[in-house]
Amino acid sequence: MKLDLRPLLAGDRRLEFAYQLEPDISADPSSFLYGVDFPSPMKVEGEITNTAGYMQLNLTLEVAYQASCARCLAPVSGIFTTDLQKTVATPEMIKSLDEDKQDDFAIIEDGFLDMDEQLYLQLEMEFPSRFLCKEDCKGLCPKCGRNLNEGACECSEKEIDPRLAPLRKILEKMQKDGKE
Repeated sequence: MKLDLRPLLAGDRRLEFAYQLEPDISADPSSFLYGVDFPSPMKVEGEITNTAGYMQLNLTLEVAYQASCARCLAPVSGIFTTDLQKTVATPEMIKSLDEDKQDDFAIIEDGFLDMDEQLYLQLEMEFPSRFLCKEDCKGLCPKCGRNLNEGACECSEKEIDPRLAPLRKILEKMQKDGKE
């Protein structure tokens, strides 16, 4: 959505907006949003205020998501909410700034502000990279694949990681020395 900011540029003091945006997330496997489903549109509410030529964008983004637990692959769903605050500026106002400082600004092009670009960028930066079905999720057995939240499997109790074998010997020796 492109917001018409010409009234603010002409002297209006406030512009409120609310709309829904269908998440258009690419199926790029390198993105951490890969595999996340967004069953409903993103809800966007906010305002732009103009105080003597200084314009400030404040908005809240809310979107429902469905993903898989990072440890056991169980379904996880919820609502993600984030806020965005940026100074609104024209390209002329920021051309003297370093490129890394320009990210702090929402840029007006021909009197319009492209909100979608701002929102997708915010979603990419703020969205969690992984989800857990519960904080103490035990995950899957690396050998047989059993969900360890549902109970232990036989293979996980019998085998010890070979890298930990020297520590096991030390523990057994300490226990033996403590009993004598």
